[in-house]
Amino acid sequence: MATTTEPRPTFTRRGASVFERLASWSYRRRWWALLAWVAVLGGVTVATQVIGSDYHNDFSLPGAESQRALDTLERHSPAQAGASVQIVVSDPNGLATQATRQRVEGMLAEVRGLPRVVDVRSLYADPTALSRDGTIGYATVALDGDSENLPVADVRRVIDTAQRAGGDGLQVELAGDAIRAAEETEGEGGTAEGAGMLAALVILVLLFGSLLAASLPIVIAVFAVGSSIGLITLASHVATVADFTPPLMLLVGLGVGIDYALLVFTRYRGELAAGVDRERAVRSALDTAGRTVFFAGCTVIIALLGLVVLGLGSLQGVAVAIAVTVLVTMVAALTLLPALLAIVGRRVERSIERGAQRRLRRARPPEGSGWRRWAALVQRRPWLATVLPVAGLLALAAPALDMRLGFADAGNGPESATSRQAYDLLATGFGPGFNGPLVVVVSGPVASGAAASAQGAIEATQGVAAVTPPLPTNSPDVATLIVFPQSKPQDAGTDELVNRLRTDVLPALAGQTGATYLVGGSTAAVVDFSDAVADRLPLFVVVVVGLSMLLLAVVFRSLLIPIKAAVLNLLSVGASMGIITLIFQQGAFGVTPGPIEAYVPVMIFAIVFGLSMDYEVFLLARMHEEWERGRDAAAAIREGLATTGRVVTAAAAIMIVVFGAFVLSPDRMLQQFGLGLAVAVFLDAVVIRCLILPAVMHLLGARAWWLPDALARRMPKVALERRGHTS
Repeated sequence: MATTTEPRPTFTRRGASVFERLASWSYRRRWWALLAWVAVLGGVTVATQVIGSDYHNDFSLPGAESQRALDTLERHSPAQAGASVQIVVSDPNGLATQATRQRVEGMLAEVRGLPRVVDVRSLYADPTALSRDGTIGYATVALDGDSENLPVADVRRVIDTAQRAGGDGLQVELAGDAIRAAEETEGEGGTAEGAGMLAALVILVLLFGSLLAASLPIVIAVFAVGSSIGLITLASHVATVADFTPPLMLLVGLGVGIDYALLVFTRYRGELAAGVDRERAVRSALDTAGRTVFFAGCTVIIALLGLVVLGLGSLQGVAVAIAVTVLVTMVAALTLLPALLAIVGRRVERSIERGAQRRLRRARPPEGSGWRRWAALVQRRPWLATVLPVAGLLALAAPALDMRLGFADAGNGPESATSRQAYDLLATGFGPGFNGPLVVVVSGPVASGAAASAQGAIEATQGVAAVTPPLPTNSPDVATLIVFPQSKPQDAGTDELVNRLRTDVLPALAGQTGATYLVGGSTAAVVDFSDAVADRLPLFVVVVVGLSMLLLAVVFRSLLIPIKAAVLNLLSVGASMGIITLIFQQGAFGVTPGPIEAYVPVMIFAIVFGLSMDYEVFLLARMHEEWERGRDAAAAIREGLATTGRVVTAAAAIMIVVFGAFVLSPDRMLQQFGLGLAVAVFLDAVVIRCLILPAVMHLLGARAWWLPDALARRMPKVALERRGHTS
C-alpha cells in the first residue's frame, strides 16, 4: 500500500540560509560552542565577583519643577538637599520624663557621631516635633548624600545605634528613603526565582516525558540570564543602571529563555519524529522555528528600546538591560541549543522513540487531533468565539481607566519593617500627610520675606494641614517652607494639592512678591514623574505598535494580520493592567491599596507586546506555511493550531509560573510586574491565541493574506519558512 508523506525541504550547502549554516556550525563544532558559552558565563561571573557592581538609581527629571527645586537647594544649601532620616520614638508614659529624655538624648548623641551624619535635630529642641499628647516624637538626622548613593552599611549603623535605645516601653523606629533602601537590600532573595524554575521544570518533564529533554531549555535560560546579568553588572560602572534591574532581567530572561528554547526544541522533536536524522533535524529546526525566534526576539527588543522615546533616564537603562537579556537569550537558543542537541541528541531521540511506541501501544490518537477538533469547533461559531471573549477582556481592562501612577512608600511595606512602623507612628501622632511633606523653595532678593508672605496663603489652601515657618539656607536668596498635606502621600488628594499650589496659589504670590516659588520634595517628584510617564505614554504606544505592525506586514505580506495582531495584543495588555489596578490600587483580595508603580505600565507594555508577538508569529508562521501549500484558509487554521497549540500553551504555562512566582517577592514593584506579566501571558496564549485568533482568521478567510499590489511591489520579501525542494 502506497503512503504519502509531507514534502520536506531538501538542504544543500549551496543556498543554505544563515540559520542553517549557524545550526551546522554549532552542531559539528559542538564542544567549541559549549566551551565558548562556558567561557563567557565563567568570565563575566568571575569579573563581577572581583569588580562588583555600581548600580545607581537616576530619578532626575530635567525640567520638572521638583527637579528645579532640588537643583536650587543643591546650589545654595547642599546640606538641605541631602537625604534625611527621622528617628521616631514613642512612649505611652510620655517622652518628657527625665529617664526617657536621658535615654533619647544619649542615643541622639551617639547617632551624631556616626559616619555620613551631618546634623541631628533633637525632638526636644523643636516643640513641633512632639505630638500633642507628648507620646510620639521624632528627631531629624541629616545625611551627607542622597538616599540612592548612601552605603547600606552606614545606614544600617544608624538603624542599629538608634534601636539599641529601645525597650522598657520606649519604641524606636526609623523612617526615610535611605532606611527603606537599606531594608529592601537586606530582604533580597532567590525564593521567587527558585520556585519559578522548579515549576517550569515540572511542566517541561510532563510535556516531554524526559528529564534530560526538559532540562535543556532550563540550561539555555541559565546560561543566557547569567551572562546577561554579569554583562550589565560590569556595565553599571560606566552607565547608569538602576538597582532593581537584575530582578527584572532575571524575570524576563527566565521566561523568554525557556520559551525560545522550547520553540526550537519542539520543532526539532517534530523533525525527528518524521524520520529525519539528527543533524538535519537541527538544521531544519533552526531554519524554521529559529527564524521565528529571531523575529520574535527582535520584536521584543524593538518594543523595549521604544522606551527611549519616553526620555526618562531611569527607564532607559532598565530597557537596554532587558533588551540585552533578550538578545543574549536569542543567541543562546540559536547557538548553544544546537550544540547541546548534538551532544545529547541520541538520548533525546531514544526518549522520542519510546514515547511514540507507548502511544502506539495505548492506541492514542496522533498529536494535534484534539487541537484540530477545537479549531473546527471555533470555526463553526466564529462570531461567538470572537465577541464574548473580547467583551470579557474589555471588562477586565475597564479598571485601568482609573489607574493612578506613583510609587510605593513605607505605608505599603511589611508591618515588621521599622520604616513601616515609623510611618504608622508619625501618621498617628502628626496626621497622615506628615509622611509626605512638600518642600516649597523660595528664591529671590529677600527670600525669607517672600517665604513669610507665602506661609499664611499656603496654610489657607484646601488640603494643607500645617506649614512650618520659613527655614533659612546658607544663602540669603533662598528659603524653604515645609508643607504638610492633610492626606497620605499616595492619596489623590495630595496630587491635587501639588497641582493647586503650582497653578493657583503660588503664581499669584510670585506676581505680588517677585520671588520664585518651586514645589519640590519626594512627594512632588513622584507626581512629576507619574505625569511625565502618562504624558509620553501615547507616543510610546504608537511607536511600538507601529514598528511591530510594520514587521508583521513585511513577514506575512498582509495588511489585515498586523492590524488584527495590534488590536489583540492591546487587549491582553489592557486586561492585565485592569487586573493590576483592581488588586494593587483598589485593594482587592486584601492587598494594601496604593498607586501603580510608575514604571510598571510602560515596562509591562513593552515586554508583553513583544512576547505576544512570539505566539502570534509562531502560530501564524505555521498557518502561513499551510496556506502557501494548499491555499485553503480553513484548513490552514486547523493545521496551524494543531501543530502549535500544544507548544504554545506549554510555553505560556512556563512563563506564567516563572512570572507568577515573583508575586512571592516582598518587593511591591516586582509583585506588580510578576502578576501583570503572568496574567497577560495567560490571556494572550489561552483566550486570544487559542480562541479569538482562529475565530478572527476564519472570519477573514483568504482576505487575511491579502496585500495591495502597490505595497506588494515595494515591500521586501522576508520568509519565516524556508522554501525548499520537495522530495
